[in-house]
Amino acid sequence: MMKKILLVSGFLIFTLSQNFIFGQVTYQTNQYLEEARKNKFVNFDKAVHNYEKSIDYFTYKKDTLNLINSIHELSELYGHNLNYGKSYDGYWKALFLAEESNDEFSKSRVYQSLGWLYSFYNRNKKALENFDNALRISKNLFSKKEIDAGYLISDYFSIASFYRYNRDFETAKKYVDSCYIHFRSQNSDVQNYFLESERGFLLATSGEFDIAEEMLTNSYEYFKKNNESYLVIVHYFFAQLYQMKRDVDKSKFHYTQSLELSGKYNSHMNYQIINHKELSQIYYGSEKYKQAFFHLNKAIGLENKIFGINSKNNEYLFEIKDKYRIQKNKQEQILNEQKLLKLEHKQKISTLRSILLFVTLFSLIVFGFMVFKNLKRKHKREKILLKQKQKLKLKENKKAIELKNKELAKSALQLIEKDEFIAGLKNTLTDNKEDLNPNSINKVIKSIKSGVGSNWKEFEARFIDINQDFYKKIKKDFPPLTQTDLKICALIKLNFSSKDMSSLLGISIESVHTSRYRLRKKLKLERNDNLVEFVSQY
Repeated sequence: MMKKILLVSGFLIFTLSQNFIFGQVTYQTNQYLEEARKNKFVNFDKAVHNYEKSIDYFTYKKDTLNLINSIHELSELYGHNLNYGKSYDGYWKALFLAEESNDEFSKSRVYQSLGWLYSFYNRNKKALENFDNALRISKNLFSKKEIDAGYLISDYFSIASFYRYNRDFETAKKYVDSCYIHFRSQNSDVQNYFLESERGFLLATSGEFDIAEEMLTNSYEYFKKNNESYLVIVHYFFAQLYQMKRDVDKSKFHYTQSLELSGKYNSHMNYQIINHKELSQIYYGSEKYKQAFFHLNKAIGLENKIFGINSKNNEYLFEIKDKYRIQKNKQEQILNEQKLLKLEHKQKISTLRSILLFVTLFSLIVFGFMVFKNLKRKHKREKILLKQKQKLKLKENKKAIELKNKELAKSALQLIEKDEFIAGLKNTLTDNKEDLNPNSINKVIKSIKSGVGSNWKEFEARFIDINQDFYKKIKKDFPPLTQTDLKICALIKLNFSSKDMSSLLGISIESVHTSRYRLRKKLKLERNDNLVEFVSQY
């Protein structure tokens, strides 16, 4: 039995090529192409003539994309008129040009058309292989936004129609659902009546006759206004629907309408075979044998014309004298040989590059390791030198501080000696005060008493100058320390004896001992801890 090619072709032509822009692909036109399209359903010979002129025009212009499109449209026209030999010939020519120019978009279109052509001869495995090739390419192009969803829908639709004709309705429904998913993602408020009519038929096969009839009726109204040639298929769907409902009269009516429209528009001529066979079975079932024989004879005549042993179509479709396919195979063989040579050459270059790269990397690694090792050694030397300098500087600073502290201690001792001398003078004056003027003695005593406080201030100023952070550090660690405590700490750091502390501070030795005891407590020192060593670390 015949299968359908122009169902999908019509779908593409009507839905996508009104402005001849497909996704990111824009087709050009010319006067011959316009004239061919105008006559394709009116005057077959005139349309063929103008398509051939368009092919010559784009060949002269060396415009491969539009040349492929013109060849493809002419091949579709031949397919509409059941000349599948020339249709097949044209598709393979278009595919050869598409592959030569690496035109994925055109390859997808041709694969879809070849799928239908193979299916006519029941070569279903080959047909599905071409349909799958078309869908795979379209998915890739769509993912890269090089085509719009219309072409992806078309490829799903082709496979759905293929399974529907082979009566695998469940698989057909799945592909129709895929069509709807992509269509609705682009057109939420628009109906696609190609999909609606197909879905209506599939619903009828599930027994949902009322919904199916409504959908087909809506599709009929749309195509009657916009694309009357597609009613060939819609009437066929109606006829099948009523046949399932066992309404013989309505079924016959729609098969007849499908036949008439096919003849009127020279469109979907393959449905003539299908319609004649279906009418033959209906008349046979009604015991109208004359009409049954008439339609069966028509169907057989068309089949013999297209698929008979002497048919030229078989010369093409069974790959006898298939010049373009042979040419393609030869070219593929040459390309494979060239690729093999290139691969061998690339392999040699790759090996040399790998060796060179390895040597270069090894040299860089060794060089880098040596540089890193030298830098590390240099850094280590600099670090050691810096530490030595810091130690030396600290040592020098420590010596300088110790020297200054010794000078300060010496100076303090001189002050103490002075104080002792003054104390002795005071005692002498006190012992002989009867022979001296009392007022003069009192003045001297006051002067001596005030000298003790000034001695400490002078000492403390010099101490702070030498030991700048001493008070700050010890005060930070032990905040409760008083001024007297800090004075005691300063004198302990200079290793003063209790007696010298007593003289310099102007207090008794007992007071010094008491102060030292309290200081140990505030510094939280144990009995065995050395106060002098503890204070000296600040």
